[in-house]
Formats: sequence, C-alpha cells, structure tokens
Amino acid sequence: MRTALVIGTGLIGTSAALALTARGVTVHLADHDPGQARTAAALGAGTDEAPGGPVDLAIVAAPPALVADVLADAMARGAARGYIDVASVKGGPRRELEARGVDLSAYIGTHPMSGREKSGPLAATADLFEGRPWVLTPTRDTDTEVLNLALELVSHCRAVPVVMDADAHDRAVALVSHMPHLVSNMVAARLEHAEEAAVRLCGQGIRDVTRIAASEPRMWIDILSANPGPVADLLTDVAADLEETVRALRALQSSDEDKRREGGNGIAEVLRRGNAGQVRVPGKHGSAPGVYETVAVLIDDQPGQLARIFADAGRAGVNVEDVRIEHATGQQAGLVQLMVEPKAAAVLTAALKERGWAIRQ
Repeated sequence: MRTALVIGTGLIGTSAALALTARGVTVHLADHDPGQARTAAALGAGTDEAPGGPVDLAIVAAPPALVADVLADAMARGAARGYIDVASVKGGPRRELEARGVDLSAYIGTHPMSGREKSGPLAATADLFEGRPWVLTPTRDTDTEVLNLALELVSHCRAVPVVMDADAHDRAVALVSHMPHLVSNMVAARLEHAEEAAVRLCGQGIRDVTRIAASEPRMWIDILSANPGPVADLLTDVAADLEETVRALRALQSSDEDKRREGGNGIAEVLRRGNAGQVRVPGKHGSAPGVYETVAVLIDDQPGQLARIFADAGRAGVNVEDVRIEHATGQQAGLVQLMVEPKAAAVLTAALKERGWAIRQ
C-alpha cells in the first residue's frame, strides 16, 4: 500500500491516517466538514488535497447510517482499488450495498475494536489500535487483493486481525460493547439528581461502571440505530435479571424467615453468575483472567510517584503486568494497584516496603 484515502476524519479515521502516515503511506483526507479534514492534516495525518487518481485503499470512517452512501459514491467514481469501512456495525451496510447492486468484490467490512470516550480528530492517536482486535468480515465475493490491503492496514496499525461473519460480529458487539454502554448510562443517570453528599462518596467501583457513559451521545445514537435488534434482545434478558433481583431484595425485607432465605439465595445466584461471566473476560495478551496477584501501594499526589514505583519494581526484577489507580475523594492521595505474576508478589511487596512504600492489603 502506497496511497490511501480516508473519508471521515473523526477519532477512528484520523487515528488510522496517523498510523499509515507514520509507515510512509501517502494519505489523503476527506470529510463532509472541510475544517475537520484540515485539522487532521495539521496533526500530521496526511493531506486534505484530493488525490490525483485512484488510491490503493479507501477507508470510509463515516457513521453506520451513512456508510453505504459514502461507499457507493466512492466506488462509482473509482476512488480506489479497494474499499473498507470501519463502522461498528457490519451486516446493515453490506445488505444496503447488495440491495443497490454494487459489486462487492472490491469491498470488505471491518471494525477496529478500539476507541475513546472523546471523539474528533484532536482525540486521535497513531497507537489507538495497537494490540487491539480488528474484525474483518470478508464474503465469498471479496477479492484476495482487497483482503490483503485490509490486512496490511491492520498490520500498519499494529492491531490483531480477527475474521468473522458480519451478522455474528453484530451480535458479538451488541454483547460486549453496545449493551454495556447503555447499562453504563443508565447507572450514571442515577447520579444526575443525586444529593451532593452521596456523589462525594463515589469510589472506583462507580467510576469503573460509568466511565464509558462519558461518550458522545450523537455517535452512539448512530451506532445503536444500526444494531437495535441484538441490543434489545440482550436488554430484555438484563431486564428479566433485574426483575428477579428486585424480587429477591424485596424478599430480604420480609419478616418471614423462609422468604428472607429465598431472597438471599436469589442474590447469591446473581452474584455467582456474575462471577462466572467475569472470569471469561480475557486478560493481558488474551491470557486467562485472574492469573495475577495485586500489590496495593498508597501514594501521595506528587510528581514522580508512579515513576518511582515502576523504577523500584524494575530494580527488584519484577515486571508489572497491569496497573490501576484508585483516587481518594477529597484527599491528595491514591491507591496504586500493581498486577504481577503470583510468584513475584512477595518479592515486590518486600522490595517496596524496604524502599519506604506503604503497602495495603
């Protein structure tokens, strides 16, 4: 791949353009808002000048509802040898193109499983996709050359290619992305009119659950409008679980001992099923979750604290596999949770204590 055209210079399109430009590919940028394309160009993502002829690969980074229109237009004017889109829904755009009678041999639907709460070109980074799955949904009609171009793009972005059927992809993202986003927003909505005294008690748990609720609503309306059925099916199941949980909690209020026992069993079953699902979430490098032990360190909110901890871990010969930071509300302090191999936990704990760090169990 020597040349590319990125149509849509938001977070995903600009990030892909930055990655390609860094690998020596000449990238042309286009957007319905010329100012956004100029911003992406100023960031080093390419040029907002139109290409002089067909490019090797056209990357359509438009909202799902517009993908078919943008792709059909680009194909009609022969903009590229190959065409992909990066929308988060795959079945709908493909069916729209089929209904228009578009030759799909030069097209492959893709979806990089990466993003941020912020949108737009200013939020873009060249390493946004690094180590993340990038789904490819080829059909029997997909030309091998186009598949190879898509794989080259994934390689340039240092992502991990995953081949799936388009409809299977849509059901999967409904489960792991779209439904959780709505649930996160529903939880966050409870905070809107909550008493200030209650909000001040927010800890890491509520921050974890509501983090993705900070995303741009208009973008998510586009996404959910393109995949409503699978998301609604999942929320129906969640609603049934909620009803059962409410009944169990009400039973715990009863003066009848048998009902309280039944309620306790119901809550225990919800928690058991949650544990069983959570342990299936892949860990670092796709490893089984729960394989690391946590060493918790209390730190002051001062410059250089994290650097010192990692340096001290390095001196002890311990590799930190993952890290989380829990901030103390209203205090200039926090708890750094260092995830390490089980055999390294005692070594790291002893080394950090020796260097004066406050370890918390």
